[in-house]
Amino acid sequence: MTTLAPRSSHGLFTSGEPVRSWIVSTAKPVRYEVGFTPDVLDPRNPALAGAGVPGDGPAPPRRLLVVESTVDELYGDRLRAYGAARGLDYEIHVLTAHEQLKTMDAVFSVARAMDRFGIARRSEPVVALGGGVLMDVVGLACSLYRRSTPYVRVPTTLIGLVDAGVGAKTGVNFGPHKNRLGTYHPAAQTLLDPRFLATLDRRHLSNGMAEILKIALIKDRELFGLLETHGARLVGEHFQGGRRLSPVVREVLGRAVHGMLEELQGNLWESELERVVDYGHSFSPTLEMRALPELLHGEAVCLDMALTTLIAERRGLVRPKERRRILDVMRGLRLPIWHRLCEPAVLGEALVDTVRHRDGSQRLPLPAGIGDAVFVDDVTPGELADAAGRLKASHTADEEAGHA
Repeated sequence: MTTLAPRSSHGLFTSGEPVRSWIVSTAKPVRYEVGFTPDVLDPRNPALAGAGVPGDGPAPPRRLLVVESTVDELYGDRLRAYGAARGLDYEIHVLTAHEQLKTMDAVFSVARAMDRFGIARRSEPVVALGGGVLMDVVGLACSLYRRSTPYVRVPTTLIGLVDAGVGAKTGVNFGPHKNRLGTYHPAAQTLLDPRFLATLDRRHLSNGMAEILKIALIKDRELFGLLETHGARLVGEHFQGGRRLSPVVREVLGRAVHGMLEELQGNLWESELERVVDYGHSFSPTLEMRALPELLHGEAVCLDMALTTLIAERRGLVRPKERRRILDVMRGLRLPIWHRLCEPAVLGEALVDTVRHRDGSQRLPLPAGIGDAVFVDDVTPGELADAAGRLKASHTADEEAGHA
């Protein structure tokens, strides 16, 4: 619905002069679909061929498939067989995508592929198959191309499945800053297929686990219990699981996705800057970019969560027993709790940048026990130094115990 009104309350003429200023007010409904779709590359499964298209769409369907290079190596033959079996008129654009290549050059590469393919503006969504970096790049390209082109996400990593693949944001890095350039442009549809996790290495599974742990710590105590009991095994079995573990896989992934979407739904455009899903994302952007390529995104997020857990403990928000449980789960998931960049000067700079990003206030989420969170605006350099020192001591103790 759109309304148009002159700024003057006196109608189209004021003192005999025409109105020269108007206020336009409009609202655009946003609707997109996220759903689990097992074995999305099975030729008998029509989901991928029809995703993101209203009604039946054109026949034969045309699709530009933007595929991360490692995904193409692992699944390219299956993808091409799927396209042939479903009668797709398709092209595949292979893109190497990782944090150091998450730039506008990658966006331009996708835009050129869209131009060559002659993508239709509304009825031929681009399909992105890959991890969070690739999906962010494709989403930004689609938001810019003809000012809005639909796309479909098929995340192939755990962090893509539970985090990067389900929200509305797109983005690329700019200078030393993570995701400094971006838009809000949700995919028309996201197809979640945990079978892709079978070929993911252990480190990248742990990387995704950090975002699941985030949801557990700030809003889902039961999910935390599942990670505490089954987390190491889920990583070890690549979220595939046998008869006994499969229900746990479904519940952990389902709770993580639902928890994220529940928080995002009412605030997709981030008009409200107090967001509990920003937990773990106050210091991690600076740590991640400073450490490239040493730290993965989820590893940096875990460092942030470990640091803020200790700050919360000093403030009486987290009991010592809860702090021990949290750090033990991080260790069990083989996530780092300390890094050489976790030192006061770097953390202070990170906090300054976060304050700018959050419009002049810290709006820093801290855990309140396990499964809840509060916001604070008064974290001090002394608290950061104290927490970093305690984390380093805990890390050193872990190393010494490991060498014993």
